[in-house]
Amino acid sequence: MKHYSLLLALLLFFGCSSETKVEPKQNYQTISALGDTLYAPDLDPETEAQFTTNLQSARAQYEANPDDADAIIWFGRRTAYLGNYRKAVEIFSEGIEKHPEDARMYRHRGHRYITLREFDKAIEDLETAAELIKGTEDVVEPDGLPNTRNMPRSTLHTNTWYHLGLARYLSGSFDNAADAYRNCLEASTNDDMVVATSYWLYMTLKRAGHDGLAGEVLKPITQDMELLENESYHKLLLVFKGDFDEKSLLDNAATPLDNATIGYGIGNWHYVNGRTDRAEEIFREVYQSSNWAAFGYIAAEVDLARLEF
Repeated sequence: MKHYSLLLALLLFFGCSSETKVEPKQNYQTISALGDTLYAPDLDPETEAQFTTNLQSARAQYEANPDDADAIIWFGRRTAYLGNYRKAVEIFSEGIEKHPEDARMYRHRGHRYITLREFDKAIEDLETAAELIKGTEDVVEPDGLPNTRNMPRSTLHTNTWYHLGLARYLSGSFDNAADAYRNCLEASTNDDMVVATSYWLYMTLKRAGHDGLAGEVLKPITQDMELLENESYHKLLLVFKGDFDEKSLLDNAATPLDNATIGYGIGNWHYVNGRTDRAEEIFREVYQSSNWAAFGYIAAEVDLARLEF
């Protein structure tokens, strides 16, 4: 009887454990452009608990339908939100094997190649996605991290062009990056995407030496745009126009993402205006922060590497 009770307890324990199985966090992720090892970021307990629950649900959907494209994508996205970027790339690679004509797989894998500082691979994936979306009707991409009104603001087309522009920008291919951002701006249908795209397009054109074209990008930007999630980009554009105070923007950055976004934007503004020492100082502040997956952080890191080497 004792042996039976022990066996029953073990079965119950392992049975319950299987229901809450999650992908173990892979601590090592990549090497920064400055040679530092980057590990899966720590999350606050509440956020980690919510992301873990979301991943459990996504994994269950995937295990029930392992060939379903949506299930694969959400499994990969939820895995990445917990900081397992390398595992997410593996999942999207599986999706590409199963769905080689699905642009979404390349778009999402390309995004995570950017996170892992593998820019050439990101460009290859995102250029493939751009080819696959040609002549297709655009579709809204559901948000994994929704804004306060739960209204997605980006689409498959805008996300493809936006991330392609970023990958090219980080590689120093500024004219090609500008082409991608122009395509993104053309596909943008709301102010959130307009300001995010205009921000990167402006900086890209400034880096390429096209000051006149960069100035044209700022003309449609006004104080009263309707925004749900890209306020930092909007305020940076107003700084570039001379309509907003740079110091107050830096002082009021509220979150790690804000710090990386605003820090890089202000640093780059100083850089393109010849104030290299101040730019480098701000880039280093961004690099010393914790949010190494943020685009502003990656850009600051890459620029520091260029300045050093």
